[in-house]
Amino acid sequence: MNLPGTQDYLAALPEIVVATLACIVLLIDLWSNDRERLLTWLATQFTLLVGIVLIIVQLSTDVTYAFAGTYVKDILSDVLKLFIFIGAGVAFLYMREYLRIHNEMKGEYFTLGLFAVLGMMVLASASHMITLYLGLELLSLSLYALVAMRRDSAQSAEAAMKYFMLGAIASGMLLYGMSMIYGATGSLDLREVADAVAQARSDDLILIFGLVFIVAGIAFKLGAVPFHMWAPDVYQGAPTAVTLFLATVPKLAAFAMLMRLLVDGLGPLHDQWQGMLIILAVLSMAIGNLVAIAQENIRRMLAYSTISHVGFLLLGVLSGTDQGYAAALFYTVVYMIMGLGAFGVLVMLGRAGFEADRLSDIKGLNQRSPWLAGVMLVMMFSMAGVPPFLGFWAKFAVLQEVVAVGLVWLAVAAVVFSIIGAFYYLRIVKLIYFDEAEEQAPIRGSSPMRVMVSSNGLVVLLFGLFPAPLLGICIAVFTRIELVIG
Repeated sequence: MNLPGTQDYLAALPEIVVATLACIVLLIDLWSNDRERLLTWLATQFTLLVGIVLIIVQLSTDVTYAFAGTYVKDILSDVLKLFIFIGAGVAFLYMREYLRIHNEMKGEYFTLGLFAVLGMMVLASASHMITLYLGLELLSLSLYALVAMRRDSAQSAEAAMKYFMLGAIASGMLLYGMSMIYGATGSLDLREVADAVAQARSDDLILIFGLVFIVAGIAFKLGAVPFHMWAPDVYQGAPTAVTLFLATVPKLAAFAMLMRLLVDGLGPLHDQWQGMLIILAVLSMAIGNLVAIAQENIRRMLAYSTISHVGFLLLGVLSGTDQGYAAALFYTVVYMIMGLGAFGVLVMLGRAGFEADRLSDIKGLNQRSPWLAGVMLVMMFSMAGVPPFLGFWAKFAVLQEVVAVGLVWLAVAAVVFSIIGAFYYLRIVKLIYFDEAEEQAPIRGSSPMRVMVSSNGLVVLLFGLFPAPLLGICIAVFTRIELVIG
Protein backbone atom coordinates (compact mmCIF):
# COMPACT_ATOMS: atom_id res chain seq x y z
CA MET A 1 0.00 0.00 0.00
CA ASN A 2 1.48 3.34 -1.07
CA LEU A 3 1.51 6.05 1.57
CA PRO A 4 0.42 9.57 0.60
CA GLY A 5 3.29 11.73 -0.63
CA THR A 6 4.10 15.41 -0.38
CA GLN A 7 2.14 16.20 -3.54
CA ASP A 8 -0.96 14.62 -2.03
CA TYR A 9 -0.74 16.80 1.06
CA LEU A 10 -0.04 19.92 -1.00
CA ALA A 11 -3.12 19.29 -3.13
CA ALA A 12 -5.30 18.96 -0.03
CA LEU A 13 -3.54 21.76 1.89
CA PRO A 14 -6.66 23.99 2.13
CA GLU A 15 -8.68 21.16 3.71
CA ILE A 16 -5.84 20.27 6.09
CA VAL A 17 -5.42 23.89 7.20
CA VAL A 18 -9.16 24.48 7.63
CA ALA A 19 -9.54 21.25 9.65
CA THR A 20 -6.60 22.21 11.88
CA LEU A 21 -7.75 25.78 12.41
CA ALA A 22 -11.34 24.62 13.08
CA CYS A 23 -10.03 22.50 15.96
CA ILE A 24 -8.03 25.48 17.23
CA VAL A 25 -11.17 27.66 17.05
CA LEU A 26 -12.96 25.01 19.12
CA LEU A 27 -10.22 25.21 21.78
CA ILE A 28 -10.23 29.01 21.71
CA ASP A 29 -13.96 29.03 22.36
CA LEU A 30 -13.61 26.45 25.13
CA TRP A 31 -11.27 28.71 27.10
CA SER A 32 -12.96 31.99 26.19
CA ASN A 33 -14.94 33.89 28.82
CA ASP A 34 -15.97 36.62 26.41
CA ARG A 35 -19.77 36.77 26.26
CA GLU A 36 -19.56 38.34 22.80
CA ARG A 37 -17.35 35.49 21.51
CA LEU A 38 -15.36 38.08 19.56
CA LEU A 39 -12.14 36.05 19.58
CA THR A 40 -13.98 32.91 18.40
CA TRP A 41 -15.59 34.84 15.56
CA LEU A 42 -12.31 36.52 14.55
CA ALA A 43 -10.53 33.14 14.54
CA THR A 44 -13.33 31.73 12.37
CA GLN A 45 -13.02 34.55 9.86
CA PHE A 46 -9.22 34.20 9.93
CA THR A 47 -9.62 30.53 9.04
CA LEU A 48 -11.73 31.42 6.01
CA LEU A 49 -9.27 34.16 4.99
CA VAL A 50 -6.36 31.71 5.14
CA GLY A 51 -8.39 29.30 3.01
CA ILE A 52 -9.03 32.03 0.40
CA VAL A 53 -5.30 32.87 0.25
CA LEU A 54 -4.32 29.20 -0.17
CA ILE A 55 -6.85 28.69 -2.96
CA ILE A 56 -5.71 31.80 -4.84
CA VAL A 57 -2.02 30.87 -4.47
CA GLN A 58 -2.65 27.34 -5.79
CA LEU A 59 -5.21 28.35 -8.44
CA SER A 60 -4.50 26.52 -11.70
CA THR A 61 -6.26 24.88 -14.61
CA ASP A 62 -4.15 21.74 -14.10
CA VAL A 63 -5.93 18.61 -12.82
CA THR A 64 -4.20 16.87 -9.92
CA TYR A 65 -5.35 13.58 -8.38
CA ALA A 66 -4.23 12.73 -4.85
CA PHE A 67 -4.61 10.01 -2.23
CA ALA A 68 -4.81 7.15 -4.75
CA GLY A 69 -7.27 9.02 -6.96
CA THR A 70 -9.87 9.66 -4.26
CA TYR A 71 -9.28 13.43 -4.27
CA VAL A 72 -9.08 15.80 -7.23
CA LYS A 73 -7.80 19.36 -7.38
CA ASP A 74 -9.04 21.10 -10.51
CA ILE A 75 -10.34 24.51 -11.51
CA LEU A 76 -13.93 23.53 -10.61
CA SER A 77 -13.01 22.56 -7.06
CA ASP A 78 -10.84 25.67 -6.60
CA VAL A 79 -13.52 28.10 -7.77
CA LEU A 80 -16.24 26.37 -5.74
CA LYS A 81 -14.10 26.53 -2.60
CA LEU A 82 -13.36 30.19 -3.22
CA PHE A 83 -17.07 31.00 -3.41
CA ILE A 84 -17.76 28.77 -0.39
CA PHE A 85 -15.24 30.71 1.71
CA ILE A 86 -16.61 34.07 0.62
CA GLY A 87 -20.23 33.05 1.20
CA ALA A 88 -19.44 31.51 4.59
CA GLY A 89 -17.56 34.65 5.67
CA VAL A 90 -20.60 36.81 4.92
CA ALA A 91 -22.94 34.30 6.58
CA PHE A 92 -20.83 34.20 9.76
CA LEU A 93 -20.87 38.01 9.97
CA TYR A 94 -24.67 37.97 9.75
CA MET A 95 -24.75 35.07 12.21
CA ARG A 96 -22.76 36.96 14.84
CA GLU A 97 -25.07 39.96 14.54
CA TYR A 98 -28.10 37.72 14.96
CA LEU A 99 -26.66 35.96 18.01
CA ARG A 100 -25.70 39.31 19.55
CA ILE A 101 -29.17 40.78 19.02
CA HIS A 102 -30.95 37.73 20.45
CA ASN A 103 -28.51 37.15 23.34
CA GLU A 104 -27.74 33.63 22.13
CA MET A 105 -24.00 33.96 21.51
CA LYS A 106 -22.50 30.46 21.45
CA GLY A 107 -19.19 29.55 19.88
CA GLU A 108 -20.62 26.24 18.68
CA TYR A 109 -22.42 28.08 15.89
CA PHE A 110 -19.08 29.07 14.37
CA THR A 111 -17.21 25.80 14.98
CA LEU A 112 -20.03 23.73 13.51
CA GLY A 113 -20.16 26.19 10.62
CA LEU A 114 -16.44 25.65 9.96
CA PHE A 115 -16.83 21.87 9.95
CA ALA A 116 -19.75 22.28 7.55
CA VAL A 117 -17.44 24.33 5.31
CA LEU A 118 -14.87 21.54 5.52
CA GLY A 119 -17.50 19.04 4.40
CA MET A 120 -18.36 21.27 1.43
CA MET A 121 -14.66 21.43 0.48
CA VAL A 122 -14.38 17.64 0.53
CA LEU A 123 -17.48 17.39 -1.66
CA ALA A 124 -16.01 19.86 -4.15
CA SER A 125 -12.84 17.77 -4.52
CA ALA A 126 -14.31 14.26 -4.38
CA SER A 127 -13.31 11.95 -7.22
CA HIS A 128 -14.39 8.78 -5.42
CA MET A 129 -17.84 7.91 -4.11
CA ILE A 130 -16.55 7.16 -0.60
CA THR A 131 -14.82 10.55 -0.41
CA LEU A 132 -17.99 12.21 -1.66
CA TYR A 133 -20.09 10.44 0.97
CA LEU A 134 -17.68 11.41 3.76
CA GLY A 135 -17.90 15.06 2.74
CA LEU A 136 -21.67 14.86 2.53
CA GLU A 137 -22.04 13.37 6.01
CA LEU A 138 -19.64 15.88 7.57
CA LEU A 139 -21.70 18.68 6.06
CA SER A 140 -25.05 17.12 6.96
CA LEU A 141 -24.23 16.28 10.58
CA SER A 142 -22.97 19.82 11.16
CA LEU A 143 -26.17 21.27 9.70
CA TYR A 144 -28.38 18.94 11.78
CA ALA A 145 -26.68 20.19 14.94
CA LEU A 146 -26.93 23.83 13.88
CA VAL A 147 -30.67 23.53 13.27
CA ALA A 148 -31.13 22.02 16.75
CA MET A 149 -28.95 24.58 18.58
CA ARG A 150 -31.93 26.36 20.15
CA ARG A 151 -32.65 23.57 22.61
CA ASP A 152 -35.50 25.31 24.43
CA SER A 153 -37.51 25.73 21.23
CA ALA A 154 -39.94 22.96 20.32
CA GLN A 155 -40.12 24.32 16.79
CA SER A 156 -36.34 24.07 16.31
CA ALA A 157 -36.26 20.57 17.80
CA GLU A 158 -39.05 19.45 15.45
CA ALA A 159 -37.29 20.98 12.45
CA ALA A 160 -34.00 19.29 13.37
CA MET A 161 -35.68 15.91 13.83
CA LYS A 162 -37.44 16.16 10.45
CA TYR A 163 -34.23 17.23 8.78
CA PHE A 164 -32.27 14.40 10.40
CA MET A 165 -34.79 11.67 9.65
CA LEU A 166 -35.34 12.67 6.03
CA GLY A 167 -31.62 13.29 5.58
CA ALA A 168 -30.88 9.78 6.84
CA ILE A 169 -33.35 8.34 4.33
CA ALA A 170 -31.76 10.36 1.52
CA SER A 171 -28.27 9.23 2.55
CA GLY A 172 -29.47 5.64 2.53
CA MET A 173 -30.87 6.06 -0.96
CA LEU A 174 -27.61 7.59 -2.13
CA LEU A 175 -25.58 4.75 -0.61
CA TYR A 176 -27.86 2.16 -2.14
CA GLY A 177 -27.45 3.81 -5.54
CA MET A 178 -23.68 3.82 -5.12
CA SER A 179 -23.69 0.14 -4.20
CA MET A 180 -25.64 -0.69 -7.35
CA ILE A 181 -23.24 1.36 -9.48
CA TYR A 182 -20.38 -0.53 -7.82
CA GLY A 183 -22.07 -3.83 -8.60
CA ALA A 184 -22.46 -2.85 -12.25
CA THR A 185 -19.00 -1.32 -12.80
CA GLY A 186 -16.78 -2.92 -10.15
CA SER A 187 -15.44 0.45 -8.96
CA LEU A 188 -16.29 3.49 -6.87
CA ASP A 189 -13.65 5.69 -8.52
CA LEU A 190 -15.60 8.19 -10.64
CA ARG A 191 -13.13 8.01 -13.55
CA GLU A 192 -13.28 4.22 -13.66
CA VAL A 193 -17.06 4.33 -13.28
CA ALA A 194 -17.31 6.67 -16.27
CA ASP A 195 -15.14 4.35 -18.40
CA ALA A 196 -17.15 1.27 -17.38
CA VAL A 197 -20.50 2.99 -17.98
CA ALA A 198 -19.36 4.13 -21.43
CA GLN A 199 -18.75 0.49 -22.39
CA ALA A 200 -21.91 -0.90 -20.77
CA ARG A 201 -25.30 -1.22 -22.44
CA SER A 202 -27.44 1.87 -22.00
CA ASP A 203 -30.40 -0.29 -20.93
CA ASP A 204 -28.49 -2.07 -18.12
CA LEU A 205 -31.15 -2.30 -15.38
CA ILE A 206 -28.66 -2.28 -12.50
CA LEU A 207 -27.08 0.92 -13.79
CA ILE A 208 -30.45 2.58 -14.34
CA PHE A 209 -31.72 1.64 -10.87
CA GLY A 210 -28.48 2.87 -9.32
CA LEU A 211 -28.83 6.12 -11.25
CA VAL A 212 -32.41 6.60 -10.01
CA PHE A 213 -31.35 6.26 -6.36
CA ILE A 214 -28.39 8.60 -6.83
CA VAL A 215 -30.57 11.25 -8.50
CA ALA A 216 -33.06 10.95 -5.63
CA GLY A 217 -30.31 11.46 -3.06
CA ILE A 218 -28.97 14.51 -4.90
CA ALA A 219 -32.47 15.93 -5.31
CA PHE A 220 -33.01 15.77 -1.55
CA LYS A 221 -29.82 17.68 -0.83
CA LEU A 222 -30.82 20.31 -3.38
CA GLY A 223 -34.40 20.47 -2.08
CA ALA A 224 -35.96 19.60 -5.44
CA VAL A 225 -39.57 18.42 -5.72
CA PRO A 226 -40.71 15.79 -4.71
CA PHE A 227 -37.85 15.57 -2.19
CA HIS A 228 -38.45 19.08 -0.84
CA MET A 229 -40.68 18.36 2.14
CA TRP A 230 -37.96 19.14 4.69
CA ALA A 231 -37.12 22.63 3.42
CA PRO A 232 -40.13 24.76 4.55
CA ASP A 233 -40.21 23.31 8.07
CA VAL A 234 -36.44 23.58 8.55
CA TYR A 235 -36.27 27.12 7.15
CA GLN A 236 -39.06 28.19 9.51
CA GLY A 237 -38.00 26.23 12.59
CA ALA A 238 -34.26 26.96 12.65
CA PRO A 239 -32.89 30.25 14.00
CA THR A 240 -32.78 32.85 11.21
CA ALA A 241 -28.97 32.89 11.22
CA VAL A 242 -28.87 29.12 10.70
CA THR A 243 -31.52 29.31 7.98
CA LEU A 244 -29.42 32.00 6.29
CA PHE A 245 -26.37 29.72 6.23
CA LEU A 246 -28.32 26.56 5.36
CA ALA A 247 -30.19 28.19 2.45
CA THR A 248 -27.18 29.65 0.67
CA VAL A 249 -23.64 28.29 0.93
CA PRO A 250 -24.44 24.52 0.98
CA LYS A 251 -26.11 24.92 -2.43
CA LEU A 252 -22.58 25.19 -3.86
CA ALA A 253 -21.74 21.83 -2.27
CA ALA A 254 -24.92 20.29 -3.69
CA PHE A 255 -23.93 21.61 -7.12
CA ALA A 256 -20.49 20.02 -6.66
CA MET A 257 -22.11 16.67 -5.79
CA LEU A 258 -24.35 16.97 -8.85
CA MET A 259 -21.37 17.60 -11.13
CA ARG A 260 -19.11 14.94 -9.66
CA LEU A 261 -21.69 12.15 -9.67
CA LEU A 262 -23.76 12.82 -12.77
CA VAL A 263 -21.24 14.52 -15.06
CA ASP A 264 -17.86 13.13 -14.01
CA GLY A 265 -19.06 9.64 -13.05
CA LEU A 266 -22.28 8.98 -14.94
CA GLY A 267 -21.84 11.35 -17.87
CA PRO A 268 -22.26 8.56 -20.47
CA LEU A 269 -25.80 8.05 -19.09
CA HIS A 270 -26.76 11.63 -19.90
CA ASP A 271 -29.76 10.59 -21.98
CA GLN A 272 -31.16 8.73 -18.97
CA TRP A 273 -30.55 11.31 -16.23
CA GLN A 274 -31.54 14.23 -18.45
CA GLY A 275 -35.15 13.01 -18.45
CA MET A 276 -35.11 12.65 -14.67
CA LEU A 277 -33.76 16.17 -14.21
CA ILE A 278 -36.38 17.59 -16.58
CA ILE A 279 -39.12 16.14 -14.36
CA LEU A 280 -37.44 17.45 -11.20
CA ALA A 281 -36.92 20.89 -12.74
CA VAL A 282 -40.51 21.30 -13.94
CA LEU A 283 -42.00 20.07 -10.66
CA SER A 284 -39.66 22.29 -8.61
CA MET A 285 -40.47 25.42 -10.62
CA ALA A 286 -44.19 24.69 -10.54
CA ILE A 287 -44.64 23.67 -6.89
CA GLY A 288 -42.08 26.16 -5.60
CA ASN A 289 -43.64 29.19 -7.26
CA LEU A 290 -47.30 28.23 -6.78
CA VAL A 291 -47.09 27.24 -3.12
CA ALA A 292 -44.93 30.26 -2.23
CA ILE A 293 -47.86 32.52 -3.14
CA ALA A 294 -49.95 31.12 -0.28
CA GLN A 295 -47.30 31.60 2.44
CA GLU A 296 -47.63 34.16 5.22
CA ASN A 297 -44.30 33.31 6.81
CA ILE A 298 -41.39 34.96 4.97
CA ARG A 299 -38.97 32.14 5.70
CA ARG A 300 -41.39 29.52 4.39
CA MET A 301 -41.93 31.69 1.34
CA LEU A 302 -38.18 31.88 0.78
CA ALA A 303 -37.98 28.10 1.23
CA TYR A 304 -40.40 27.55 -1.65
CA SER A 305 -38.57 30.28 -3.55
CA THR A 306 -35.38 28.25 -3.09
CA ILE A 307 -37.13 25.16 -4.43
CA SER A 308 -38.14 27.07 -7.57
CA HIS A 309 -34.59 28.36 -8.01
CA VAL A 310 -33.29 24.79 -7.77
CA GLY A 311 -35.51 24.00 -10.76
CA PHE A 312 -33.77 26.74 -12.75
CA LEU A 313 -30.36 25.49 -11.63
CA LEU A 314 -31.20 22.01 -12.93
CA LEU A 315 -32.03 23.49 -16.35
CA GLY A 316 -28.38 24.33 -16.91
CA VAL A 317 -27.13 20.91 -15.82
CA LEU A 318 -29.63 18.86 -17.85
CA SER A 319 -28.47 20.60 -21.06
CA GLY A 320 -25.38 18.39 -20.88
CA THR A 321 -23.03 21.03 -22.35
CA ASP A 322 -20.06 22.89 -20.86
CA GLN A 323 -21.91 26.16 -21.43
CA GLY A 324 -24.92 24.75 -19.59
CA TYR A 325 -22.78 23.65 -16.63
CA ALA A 326 -21.22 27.14 -16.52
CA ALA A 327 -24.70 28.70 -16.53
CA ALA A 328 -25.76 26.41 -13.67
CA LEU A 329 -22.68 27.36 -11.63
CA PHE A 330 -23.39 31.03 -12.33
CA TYR A 331 -26.99 30.55 -11.18
CA THR A 332 -25.88 28.84 -7.97
CA VAL A 333 -23.43 31.62 -7.08
CA VAL A 334 -25.99 34.32 -7.91
CA TYR A 335 -28.64 32.62 -5.77
CA MET A 336 -26.18 32.45 -2.86
CA ILE A 337 -25.53 36.21 -3.11
CA MET A 338 -29.25 37.03 -3.31
CA GLY A 339 -30.15 34.69 -0.47
CA LEU A 340 -27.49 36.16 1.82
CA GLY A 341 -28.82 39.65 1.16
CA ALA A 342 -32.49 38.79 1.73
CA PHE A 343 -31.85 36.92 4.98
CA GLY A 344 -29.40 39.61 6.07
CA VAL A 345 -32.24 42.14 5.98
CA LEU A 346 -34.43 39.80 8.06
CA VAL A 347 -31.64 39.48 10.64
CA MET A 348 -31.50 43.28 10.98
CA LEU A 349 -35.27 43.50 11.41
CA GLY A 350 -35.19 41.15 14.40
CA ARG A 351 -34.58 42.02 18.02
CA ALA A 352 -34.31 40.20 21.33
CA GLY A 353 -37.27 37.84 21.62
CA PHE A 354 -38.63 38.78 18.20
CA GLU A 355 -38.07 37.18 14.79
CA ALA A 356 -39.09 39.13 11.70
CA ASP A 357 -40.55 36.15 9.89
CA ARG A 358 -44.10 37.18 8.99
CA LEU A 359 -45.18 39.28 6.05
CA SER A 360 -46.80 41.77 8.42
CA ASP A 361 -43.39 42.37 10.04
CA ILE A 362 -42.04 44.09 6.93
CA LYS A 363 -45.05 46.31 6.27
CA GLY A 364 -44.04 49.95 5.87
CA LEU A 365 -40.33 49.17 6.09
CA ASN A 366 -39.65 52.17 3.87
CA GLN A 367 -41.07 54.41 6.59
CA ARG A 368 -38.76 52.91 9.20
CA SER A 369 -35.58 52.57 7.11
CA PRO A 370 -35.54 53.66 3.44
CA TRP A 371 -32.01 52.28 3.09
CA LEU A 372 -32.95 48.78 4.30
CA ALA A 373 -36.12 48.87 2.20
CA GLY A 374 -33.98 49.66 -0.86
CA VAL A 375 -31.73 46.67 -0.21
CA MET A 376 -34.74 44.35 0.11
CA LEU A 377 -36.20 45.84 -3.08
CA VAL A 378 -33.01 44.99 -4.97
CA MET A 379 -33.04 41.41 -3.62
CA MET A 380 -36.70 40.79 -4.47
CA PHE A 381 -36.42 42.25 -7.99
CA SER A 382 -33.28 40.19 -8.58
CA MET A 383 -34.91 36.96 -7.38
CA ALA A 384 -37.89 37.69 -9.62
CA GLY A 385 -35.53 38.04 -12.59
CA VAL A 386 -36.24 41.69 -13.30
CA PRO A 387 -33.57 43.39 -15.44
CA PRO A 388 -31.05 44.89 -14.89
CA PHE A 389 -30.55 43.03 -11.60
CA LEU A 390 -28.21 40.05 -11.29
CA GLY A 391 -30.95 37.42 -11.04
CA PHE A 392 -32.15 38.30 -14.55
CA TRP A 393 -28.81 37.30 -16.09
CA ALA A 394 -28.74 34.05 -14.12
CA LYS A 395 -32.15 33.03 -15.47
CA PHE A 396 -31.29 34.24 -18.96
CA ALA A 397 -28.09 32.17 -18.96
CA VAL A 398 -29.78 28.86 -18.12
CA LEU A 399 -32.74 29.49 -20.44
CA GLN A 400 -30.36 30.25 -23.29
CA GLU A 401 -28.62 26.88 -22.85
CA VAL A 402 -31.92 24.99 -22.65
CA VAL A 403 -33.01 26.56 -25.95
CA ALA A 404 -29.59 25.79 -27.46
CA VAL A 405 -30.16 22.03 -26.96
CA GLY A 406 -33.63 22.15 -28.51
CA LEU A 407 -35.78 22.07 -25.36
CA VAL A 408 -37.73 25.20 -26.28
CA TRP A 409 -40.91 23.98 -24.56
CA LEU A 410 -39.00 23.64 -21.30
CA ALA A 411 -37.68 27.20 -21.59
CA VAL A 412 -41.22 28.46 -22.23
CA ALA A 413 -42.50 26.59 -19.16
CA ALA A 414 -39.68 28.09 -17.07
CA VAL A 415 -40.58 31.61 -18.23
CA VAL A 416 -44.25 31.03 -17.35
CA PHE A 417 -43.40 29.81 -13.86
CA SER A 418 -40.98 32.69 -13.43
CA ILE A 419 -43.76 35.16 -14.22
CA ILE A 420 -46.01 33.42 -11.68
CA GLY A 421 -43.20 33.60 -9.12
CA ALA A 422 -42.80 37.33 -9.66
CA PHE A 423 -46.12 37.81 -7.84
CA TYR A 424 -44.91 36.96 -4.35
CA TYR A 425 -41.66 38.89 -4.79
CA LEU A 426 -43.59 41.96 -5.89
CA ARG A 427 -45.97 41.45 -2.96
CA ILE A 428 -43.01 41.93 -0.63
CA VAL A 429 -42.16 45.18 -2.42
CA LYS A 430 -45.78 46.32 -2.14
CA LEU A 431 -45.82 45.63 1.62
CA ILE A 432 -42.57 47.52 2.09
CA TYR A 433 -43.54 50.66 0.18
CA PHE A 434 -47.33 50.93 0.13
CA ASP A 435 -48.55 49.53 3.48
CA GLU A 436 -48.53 51.21 6.86
CA ALA A 437 -45.93 49.93 9.29
CA GLU A 438 -47.26 47.71 12.09
CA GLU A 439 -43.87 47.49 13.79
CA GLN A 440 -42.55 50.78 15.18
CA ALA A 441 -39.48 49.51 17.03
CA PRO A 442 -36.24 51.16 15.86
CA ILE A 443 -33.99 49.08 13.61
CA ARG A 444 -30.55 48.69 15.13
CA GLY A 445 -27.47 47.06 13.72
CA SER A 446 -23.72 47.23 14.14
CA SER A 447 -21.62 49.16 11.66
CA PRO A 448 -20.08 45.99 10.11
CA MET A 449 -23.58 44.58 9.64
CA ARG A 450 -24.83 47.74 7.95
CA VAL A 451 -21.79 47.87 5.68
CA MET A 452 -22.18 44.20 4.70
CA VAL A 453 -25.91 44.41 3.98
CA SER A 454 -25.29 47.54 1.90
CA SER A 455 -22.42 45.82 0.06
CA ASN A 456 -24.62 42.79 -0.55
CA GLY A 457 -27.23 44.95 -2.26
CA LEU A 458 -24.60 46.87 -4.19
CA VAL A 459 -23.02 43.64 -5.49
CA VAL A 460 -26.37 42.44 -6.84
CA LEU A 461 -26.93 45.78 -8.55
CA LEU A 462 -23.40 46.24 -9.94
CA PHE A 463 -23.05 42.67 -11.20
CA GLY A 464 -26.50 43.07 -12.72
CA LEU A 465 -25.20 46.03 -14.72
CA PHE A 466 -21.85 44.35 -15.44
CA PRO A 467 -22.34 40.54 -15.22
CA ALA A 468 -19.39 39.65 -17.48
CA PRO A 469 -16.67 39.25 -14.76
CA LEU A 470 -18.67 36.81 -12.64
CA LEU A 471 -20.07 34.94 -15.63
CA GLY A 472 -16.59 34.84 -17.18
CA ILE A 473 -15.20 33.05 -14.12
CA CYS A 474 -17.93 30.40 -14.36
CA ILE A 475 -17.35 29.92 -18.10
CA ALA A 476 -13.58 29.64 -17.55
CA VAL A 477 -14.16 26.74 -15.14
CA PHE A 478 -15.66 24.54 -17.85
CA THR A 479 -13.77 25.79 -20.91
CA ARG A 480 -10.39 25.43 -19.19
CA ILE A 481 -9.45 29.03 -20.01
CA GLU A 482 -6.50 30.21 -17.93
CA LEU A 483 -8.03 31.92 -14.89
CA VAL A 484 -5.98 34.49 -13.04
CA ILE A 485 -7.20 36.33 -9.96
CA GLY A 486 -5.33 39.32 -8.60
